[in-house]
Amino acid sequence: MPLGLYISVPFCRTKCTYCNFASDVFSRVVFDRYNARLCSEIEHAHKTAAQMGGVFERSADSIYLGGGTPTLLDVTQLKRIFVTIQQNFNLAANAEITVECAPGTLTEIMIDTLVGCGVNRVSLGVQSFVDKEAALVGRLHKRQTVLDDITRLHAAGISNINIDLIAGLPHQTRESWNQSLNDLVATNVPHASIYMLEVDEDSRLGRELMAGGQKYHAHFVPDEDLTADMYEVACEHLNAAGIQQYEISNFARVGFESHHNLKYWTRHPYLGFGVDAHSMLLSPAAEGQVRFSNPDSLDKYVAGASPQCARCSCSEALQEEFFLGLRLNRGVNLAEIATKFSQDAVGNYIAVLPELAKAGLIEYEGAVIRLTPRGRLLSNEVFERFISVESLAPSAK
Repeated sequence: MPLGLYISVPFCRTKCTYCNFASDVFSRVVFDRYNARLCSEIEHAHKTAAQMGGVFERSADSIYLGGGTPTLLDVTQLKRIFVTIQQNFNLAANAEITVECAPGTLTEIMIDTLVGCGVNRVSLGVQSFVDKEAALVGRLHKRQTVLDDITRLHAAGISNINIDLIAGLPHQTRESWNQSLNDLVATNVPHASIYMLEVDEDSRLGRELMAGGQKYHAHFVPDEDLTADMYEVACEHLNAAGIQQYEISNFARVGFESHHNLKYWTRHPYLGFGVDAHSMLLSPAAEGQVRFSNPDSLDKYVAGASPQCARCSCSEALQEEFFLGLRLNRGVNLAEIATKFSQDAVGNYIAVLPELAKAGLIEYEGAVIRLTPRGRLLSNEVFERFISVESLAPSAK
């Protein structure tokens, strides 16, 4: 089964206040050292897979460079990453190759480099088309920057473009949210990702909100109800425009679903390289899969720290079949899961379905169950219910 390859580039021009990823502003002095470590990790992927107990597959049909802002690397560094991948993996002729870009970092030479490296998909971290909202959370671009980047990408032959938006930013209103949605649709991009602001201790804005403070304009963050309303408006707006929801946060025109991200939700194997990158490989052992991850510290990673391994037990795999599969609008097929594991094992999870259906969170269509619109909005509650099912389920076959 072909792999998906994820490449983490944790460098940013500025650290956005809402960001909870392992990325930050670093001196360019470290870029070369990081790149060298990254390429070395790619070159030794087969050895790492063996050490972790996973099956190494040389064929790959998707690459995703994220972070961070990969387009902060200079073109020589970026080319080195792609050359190293090509030397160590067999890429499918139709491989999806995505690079995340911050609007304003796509110089002409960078766009030429992306095209030359085979990049055929770009994800733009827009977050808001309203200049004030973008600026207040640390984004350095303006609305016109985004529109200009899209025009130049199209001219270079890259039309498979994703735009990220976040509902719940400081000072955001229903009116300004509609403006961002209208601008997104007007760009005619084939893919969009809509996220609700995450409030946790891993971002400056999240910590300030939890503390009830006013830094980073935290006191102007919309309440949970308004944020949820904006998410629902986005679903209606994009679906009506032909950008159909296919996953909780993702929308696409027909044929433009993210091939790489679908690997995560359908539990297909992938390898991650770089800071805080995660991997899941098939395993010849009874567990079926093995997971491992790199440290989230740049210093530890560059110093050569080994990835941490975590076996995926049958019960954990079964849980994932439900809460990852249910992220997709198409849902999960109970009969297929029972065949893969066992009817007895699945029975423990089927037992929670009636209460979820009664609460209006899931719906049935034959053997297929899927989240309702309300269930997608409250998906964490649904997933927690599956995780709480007795962990020692009967052994899977």
